Amino acid sequence: MSEASISQDPIDDTAPVIGPTAAEHAAGMTDYLQAGERLADEINSRGPVRFDVAGNLHPDILAAFRKNGYYVFEGVIGQGEIEELRADADNMLARAPVHRDADVDAQGRPALGRDFAVEPYTFVRPLSDPWGGTAKLGGRHPSQMTQPRADPGAPQDVPYLIRSMCQSMPAGLRLYGHPDLLAIAAAINGDDFVPFNDAIFVKQPGLGGSVAWHQDGVTHWDAANWDEGIHGFNFQVQLYPTTPANCLWVMPATHKAGRADIKGMVAANGGSERLPGAVPLICNAGDVTIVNRQMVHGSFANTSPDLRISITFGFHRRTSVLGQSGSLSVGKGDCYDAQRIFDRSAVIAVAIDARRQQHPDEESYLYQPFAGIEDEFRLNDATFARVLKDYNTKDLAI
Repeated sequence: MSEASISQDPIDDTAPVIGPTAAEHAAGMTDYLQAGERLADEINSRGPVRFDVAGNLHPDILAAFRKNGYYVFEGVIGQGEIEELRADADNMLARAPVHRDADVDAQGRPALGRDFAVEPYTFVRPLSDPWGGTAKLGGRHPSQMTQPRADPGAPQDVPYLIRSMCQSMPAGLRLYGHPDLLAIAAAINGDDFVPFNDAIFVKQPGLGGSVAWHQDGVTHWDAANWDEGIHGFNFQVQLYPTTPANCLWVMPATHKAGRADIKGMVAANGGSERLPGAVPLICNAGDVTIVNRQMVHGSFANTSPDLRISITFGFHRRTSVLGQSGSLSVGKGDCYDAQRIFDRSAVIAVAIDARRQQHPDEESYLYQPFAGIEDEFRLNDATFARVLKDYNTKDLAI
């Protein structure tokens, strides 16, 4: 996904921290953040969603996305919907285990998700990098980020990722059926596009962990038909304004160059993860970023005073997925046959109906793989049990 694909690998972040203090890290990043912001302004791969007279995504946007590997869609999600999403995300955070090994939340209630097939919460040590320099997720994060020391009194564990949005967040399910976002997915991956996975990145002020530089794709790097879009893309919906200090960073156009030698890039930069040429995806609440999964991207430890919560979900071309085997931790080795793709894609059909029920005056998106069978995928108790319950066991990870 846009910073890291969902992992079920256990996280071992118990090594002693020898990095700078949080304040030292924040001060040391100042010049780098300013340089990145200037470069982002120069590239200017951003703007409102625009469609042509035929209802297709405007070709200028497609051209910018294909050139740079990313685009920031401004003002896609309205304030009312943002408030609903914040409330649902806050509820999931409130219902999280009080620490990674607990069965109760901070109020002593049973923690959410202990009966889910996929654990919905990942915790990390404050300001840590749980994947960098490890073999986890196929070793795609080869160089570890700086791990600052959290301030005295910081909690032992902080939430890092939250899963099961479509099962646990009614507003999140409705977001998954957003007609503009689905139209963008079709413009890039074709009308028969299929889902990848989803997760919510949480970067609490002064506590949020980093995501080491990486590329998301796994399966197709050596394929004879490789091209720059073969591993799909990810959306990130921003629930709060993001800043250079807490947002996702990307290396523009690296999606075109195949598998990157990230460890070599860091070594050539004197061992520093502050890679030259990277840009921050600065957003207002309600903005939506789109990032090619083959792009080199990551984020730094959040030593800033600003909260970031990013709802992340991705899509593939159907041809990239059909016949492949699962390549990441959830469902690794599963065969992605037509039935598996249909079953996971059904979440989109139910999400579209969930949105229709909440927004009856909005024109619903017509998802071609389910055209004519929409009535079988209306949101109700039966489809919740059949389609949404533990839906992320069927994620399509390539």
